[in-house]
Amino acid sequence: MDSGFFQPSFDDLSTPLFDVTFCVLDLETTGAVPSACEITEIGAVKYRGGELVGTFQTFVDPGAPIPPSITFLTGITHAMVADAPKVDDILPTFLEFIGNAVIVGHNVRFDMSFLEAAARRLGIGPLPNKTSDTARLARRLVRGEVRNLKLRTLAAHFRSPITPNHRALEDARATAHVFHALLERAGTLGVTNLDDLLQLPTARGAPHYRKLQLTDGLPRRPGVYMFKDRDGRILYVGKATNLRARVRQYFYGDTRRSVADMLRELDSIDHWECPTTLEAEVAELRMIHTHRPRYNRRSRPPKASHFVKVTKEAFPRLSIARTLRGDGLAYLGPFRSKRAADLVVSAIWDALPVRRCMGTAGARSGPCVAGQIGVARCPCDGSLEKSEYQATIQRLLLGIDDEPRVLLQPLAEKMRRLSESLRYEEAGWARDRHDALASALGRRHEWRALQAAGMIEVEAADGSRTIIDHGILVGSPTDHIGVLSTDPQPVTQVPPSVQSAEEARVIWRWLTSQPVRIVDSTAGLSLPLRRAERLTPAA
Repeated sequence: MDSGFFQPSFDDLSTPLFDVTFCVLDLETTGAVPSACEITEIGAVKYRGGELVGTFQTFVDPGAPIPPSITFLTGITHAMVADAPKVDDILPTFLEFIGNAVIVGHNVRFDMSFLEAAARRLGIGPLPNKTSDTARLARRLVRGEVRNLKLRTLAAHFRSPITPNHRALEDARATAHVFHALLERAGTLGVTNLDDLLQLPTARGAPHYRKLQLTDGLPRRPGVYMFKDRDGRILYVGKATNLRARVRQYFYGDTRRSVADMLRELDSIDHWECPTTLEAEVAELRMIHTHRPRYNRRSRPPKASHFVKVTKEAFPRLSIARTLRGDGLAYLGPFRSKRAADLVVSAIWDALPVRRCMGTAGARSGPCVAGQIGVARCPCDGSLEKSEYQATIQRLLLGIDDEPRVLLQPLAEKMRRLSESLRYEEAGWARDRHDALASALGRRHEWRALQAAGMIEVEAADGSRTIIDHGILVGSPTDHIGVLSTDPQPVTQVPPSVQSAEEARVIWRWLTSQPVRIVDSTAGLSLPLRRAERLTPAA
């Protein structure tokens, strides 16, 4: 039976509470274990905007004797349920009564476990309804005001006209009164929508929780948010597909010490709406690189970029540079650290016998150490002909530009040999070098494809349009925030900085992970002919 159920979308979850239908229910059962016990009574009341819109009550024949202890607790005897319908007969009607309402109960997981068990027996499957638990809400909102969180205690505390008596309908009505009283309390904390209510029980009980009201003006739109201290300094920058929901998550159960410290300093929250999630992600990167917020530790830009360069010499070698000058035969990078660049250099050295020494050709009486052990072809002693060495460099450039397997296959074979020899630690080093080089080659190929495409205007599936100029996002026809404006970029082999590399990676991932349409372009955008694949899944 379909019963008109649906899976709530994000728009449904952001519905104002006065537009949400709540079904407050209570079940009486023959015990506490759904697999071994049965329902004896169902009671439910349905509300919308605080107004009662429906009532449901029925006894249920459990198909077995009711234990005396249950009869003593609830007053329900076997004679009262003897002529009642079986749960399999009444459940479809009850689910139709619930419809797509949010289910509310006191310790609602208990009631839901019996409903779910009965639904599974009928082949209906799990119920998609969202739930709200008055016990958990009370623990968050009034724990310091009551001696315990029992329904009878809460009903008395909020002066419910109905006293709970372990009968389904009366308990459901008492729960409804408690629920509406708790909603009033929650409203003072800025809980006005369904998503706010569902997250409230997990909110941390720290003093900064009161700052939740700073999020009241945030829209449910893509954009960038900025946490600021009382002096207006930016503490943290983040992106979100739904600004309000994302920012409020910091107040809902995030136990990281850094978050607690940040919220303690928080004084205001600014935001920018962005037409697309892509622009939000790029805007976040640019804000972090510009302001270097103290709490953006993982994504904070490095002080300098590092590049691996194939030098322009009679006998070219690999060199690590901090600037992209265009004076090399080829570049890889940029890398966030010299250590990352060194790993790629080591990978290339493992793949090809590229020169490692730095001296003048023919200046030594014998080969350098790398030449002596046969891992590199070096011109130290003058015995190596330039034309002979040129074949190695041509193979290196071929691997960098067009055939990544030239460089990656030797590393994969080395890892396999080491693994077969049970030298697993060394095999792990070979794998790490392979993957570092594969990532560097892949980023270079993506950048070259974006550069070759020139300026393109792209339309996403939702109709939004984005303008990309040689791998740099320059905005969209609807961009009004200005953060995405940028000067024309020169054509380069690799991105000129870590910031531009990270931005290009975001753009490439967006272009290749969803259906898009090229509306206009000055050239063609094409995928690299041969991709550089990692041996291990990307992190």
